[in-house]
Amino acid sequence: MAGPSAEEVIKASADWWATEISEIKPGIINLRGHRIAELIENWDFVSVIWLMTKGTAPTKYQSRLLTAAMVASVDHGPQAPSIASARMAITCGIGINNAVATGINLLGDTHGGAGQQCVELLQQIRSQEMAGIETQQAISNSVSKWKERSKFIPGFGHRFHPVDPRRRPLLDLVDEAVANRAIEGHFIKIARHLEQFINEGRDKPIPMNIDGATAIIYAELGIEPELARGLFCLSRGVGILSHAWEESKGGKRIKGPMPTTILPSYIGPEVK
Repeated sequence: MAGPSAEEVIKASADWWATEISEIKPGIINLRGHRIAELIENWDFVSVIWLMTKGTAPTKYQSRLLTAAMVASVDHGPQAPSIASARMAITCGIGINNAVATGINLLGDTHGGAGQQCVELLQQIRSQEMAGIETQQAISNSVSKWKERSKFIPGFGHRFHPVDPRRRPLLDLVDEAVANRAIEGHFIKIARHLEQFINEGRDKPIPMNIDGATAIIYAELGIEPELARGLFCLSRGVGILSHAWEESKGGKRIKGPMPTTILPSYIGPEVK
């Protein structure tokens, strides 16, 4: 039995990494059907992010909302583990790319995953609404189910900010987009009802934070939860890069998590 022809082998090889994203040939770079020269000359970076991940040119409000969500997530200071780890890493003699990777690799379910989780929660509630379940009941169902896996409701409360200063401008932009019929507004309504539900009977409220506000944007834009986390990592990567670069100019070597004048408490057995 004859094996595949040379033409078949070539086609199979070419199809191995077949992609709708980029067409790369000698002298040619096209992304999602757009010439790279057009993108360089006429597009902003966030619009290209939308094109690359979603496959279409964004509308004005899609670009504006995605820009706001990504700007809001850029940095939260050296107390954030992802930032601190990148700053420590760069003092160990590794490259800037390795330091950035160190920081991004710390963005997991606990530190960096709340936005994705909040999108999932909002979508769960919306799915019940679409099945005919009243909003309050849908919220109660989803919160009860969520509390089986965690006592924290993603997107609400903040260990540092009594009221997250990024919340209001993000929600204002969403409200504006709804008013202009650029988005439907289902998820911001759900999120506000969810906030009321969470705070019923509480003396000290737990307000929506940046993860909740950006989750509303991602959900309204039809961005999948996993992709929402990826976009957050892309955004926070800017802050990680900035801090790693600043630390690299400080002249310190092998900088640990605390000053050398302070040593960790020893709580092991007494030395005999």
